[in-house]
Amino acid sequence: MTIDWEKEVKQREPEMLADLAELIAIDSSRDDEHKTATAPLGEGPRDALRKVLSFGERDGFTTKNIDNLAGRIEYGDGAEALGIFAHMDVVPAGDGWDTEPFKLTEQDGKLIGRGTSDDKGPSIAAYYGLKIVRDLGLPLSKKVQLIFGTDEESDWTGLNRYQETQKMPDFGFSPDAEFPIINGEKGITDLTIKFPTLAQSTTAALNLQSFEAGLRSNMVPQKATAVVTGATELNTAFDAFLAANPVTGQITQNDDQTTITVLGKVAHSMAPEDGINAATYLATFLADLNLDQAGKAYVTVIKDYFHQADRGQHLNIAHTDEIMGDLTASPDLFHYQVGQVPDILLNVRYPKGIDAATITKNIQQTLAEYQVEITASAHSMTPHYVAPDDPLVATLLSVFEARTGQPGHQAVVGGGTYGRLLKRGVAFGALFDETKNVMHQANEYTLKADFLKAAAIYAQAIFELAK
Repeated sequence: MTIDWEKEVKQREPEMLADLAELIAIDSSRDDEHKTATAPLGEGPRDALRKVLSFGERDGFTTKNIDNLAGRIEYGDGAEALGIFAHMDVVPAGDGWDTEPFKLTEQDGKLIGRGTSDDKGPSIAAYYGLKIVRDLGLPLSKKVQLIFGTDEESDWTGLNRYQETQKMPDFGFSPDAEFPIINGEKGITDLTIKFPTLAQSTTAALNLQSFEAGLRSNMVPQKATAVVTGATELNTAFDAFLAANPVTGQITQNDDQTTITVLGKVAHSMAPEDGINAATYLATFLADLNLDQAGKAYVTVIKDYFHQADRGQHLNIAHTDEIMGDLTASPDLFHYQVGQVPDILLNVRYPKGIDAATITKNIQQTLAEYQVEITASAHSMTPHYVAPDDPLVATLLSVFEARTGQPGHQAVVGGGTYGRLLKRGVAFGALFDETKNVMHQANEYTLKADFLKAAAIYAQAIFELAK
């Protein structure tokens, strides 16, 4: 049987775009401030989950909603189940958009909007891949489950609940990374580094009142703001700093209080080199000022140990693995308020050959003079790897090659996807090598051609894996 997968997708393009637009219109970033019993992560994640499940109900699939935290669309029978893991939550929009982030905008071949690339666009591509297999009446021997989480960008609360209450599939993939395949994922740990000795209030000619940066633990901070009192004239020095560095910013003064803001470039923390960390740049400026003792120490430690050191080299945690690559260290959240215990949250993604305990110990020793206290997030993950000779990997690479004409190859990433939930689980698309990765960035987009191509790949992959 010869199936023109691309033709099948093209016939469904209007419906695919309409469904994607409905999902993009929902700001499904986690919102703990407004969570309720029926919206445990806020209304947005709940509403996006309900919306995608409603597509399945509309089209005649079996669906299940697990406490508005996770859900699935299911098709077929069989003792063995293929799982496809996607997520409906997104990171916050942030600043710097040229279009409305929660309105799907088609422009110059791009589908622009928060979630188009991560992960609502790939979710719709995978859903229509399943729908094509069903519509064509292709014979399957396995059950297919399209499983959606609502908290992939934070603590995986949704999929944790799913694992607690539902039988997990036997093998599968997550359309939440890159083609041709991601069969290895680094370990991930968030380390909160506290500086209790810097909570003591001191005074000097200039006093650091506050230093704040970052939206969440998997985003390189685009914006950083500090408030200094006692300042006289900082504009000249700040203008020189801006001229010498790849950031923008501004200073505003109100009596003796000066607010300094630096803007860099947001990026996913798995590739911090793609971003410009506004916080560490701001710290390098402040470190040259005659600040109070506590404030000076805080910005100096940022400058000395975290600035332009995204492999953890200054913290004595640099490590590389021949297959999995380098450890990355992205300082993502910064909090300093005079008189309080300041902290820095460091997002570390590490390959085989090192573990979270060793990383923590080395940082503790390196920063011993500051008497730091380090705690690891409960949502830590160890490295995950599926051998390239596994039939799952071989089949997916074969499908990729058939649909694109390009050679397939294995790859390892620093991102953590739902693929690691299964022993035989990988990430498969939907970003193509030749397309720029703008996940978590302003003006996030997917190319429409890539969106449609991914759906054709997923349709054939589902058929080949479940037949």
